[in-house]
Formats: sequence, C-alpha cells, structure tokens
Amino acid sequence: MKDWKETLLNPIFKGNPITVLVLGICSSLAVTVQLKGAFVMALSVIVVTGLSSFVVSLMRNSIPNRIRIIVQLVVVALMVILVDQVLKAYAYSISKTLSVYIGLIITNCIVMGRIEAYALGNKPLPSLLDGLANGAGYGLILVVVAFFRELLGSGTLFGFRIIPESFYGAGYMNNGLMILPPMALILLGCIIWIQRAIQKDLQEK
Repeated sequence: MKDWKETLLNPIFKGNPITVLVLGICSSLAVTVQLKGAFVMALSVIVVTGLSSFVVSLMRNSIPNRIRIIVQLVVVALMVILVDQVLKAYAYSISKTLSVYIGLIITNCIVMGRIEAYALGNKPLPSLLDGLANGAGYGLILVVVAFFRELLGSGTLFGFRIIPESFYGAGYMNNGLMILPPMALILLGCIIWIQRAIQKDLQEK
C-alpha cells in the first residue's frame, strides 16, 4: 500500500514531471491561454501516458532491446491517434483549437520517459498507475497556469465571464501580457519557486 501511495502521489507533488524534472515545458507554454484547452490537453496526456505504460508493460518481456524505442513510439502513436479521433468525434471545436499539439504528445518526454524508467521494468497495473499519476502531475501544472492566464488575461474561466462588468466600468483592464507565451514561463517559474521554497529537499546546495 505504501508503494502504491508513493507511485500515485510522488509524480503529483515531490516528483512532478514539469516543476521537478522539467519535462513537457513546451506544451505548458502553448496550450494554457484558456483553461478549457489546458484541461483537455491534461486529460489527453493522462490517458496516453497511462495506457501506453500499461501496454508496453504487458509486452515488456517480448520486446527485443534493439527495437524497443520503435515499439514504444508505435504504441504511443496509436494511443495519441485514438485520443485525437475521440476528440474530433465528440469535441471537435477543442480538437481544432489544440490543433497539432495533440499529435505532439507523441514526442512528449514525459510519456517516453515513464515507459523507459518504469513500464519496462514493472508489472502492468503499477505501470498504469505510474503513467496516470505522471500525467496527472503534468496536467495539474497546466491547469494552474491556464487558470491564472485566462482569469487575468481575459477575465473568464472556461469561457464564462468571471470578473464583473462593473469592474471594467470602474477602470479595470485585462492584463494583455497574460495571454503571451512569456507569461506562461514566468508563472511556471513562480510555481517552481514556491514548490522549492516549501520542499527544502529540492533546493540545490
């Protein structure tokens, strides 16, 4: 039970793939202008990472070492294609907004990293949990960054007006810098700073 708890919680907090391992940074800059897009991207990565780790773990004893990367890429690509087709069928507007970024999950370091570091050496169920947890850790950061960018940059959340019109009448203005990519990097830096201030073991000595 302790090992399972560590597998589930460590990637979300102490070993977060974005803030600690510094993986998947590009998508955190590209898809966090709106919370809806970030949320869908997070769910997509969770599904792809979890299922890819599960499938590769099932096949781990029969994959020749010399072609393991090719096999992993094929499995990840299959999962990404399935997710992309589901989004096109049931959430076409979001799929169109995310555009190529769903396809680029194939090259996401988090997905391949967890397969190499965990799924190839562990049983299917723990590998599934590890993949889901790492995807959730990634998704958490995306959602937090998108929350502040959309709220302060557009005054909305999930497209719904949050900041009252009376505020604008009194002179309030949306922060246009929030919708620019550099602000995603600055917000991400703030999150990393806060986490390392709390978790002393992450501080470099």
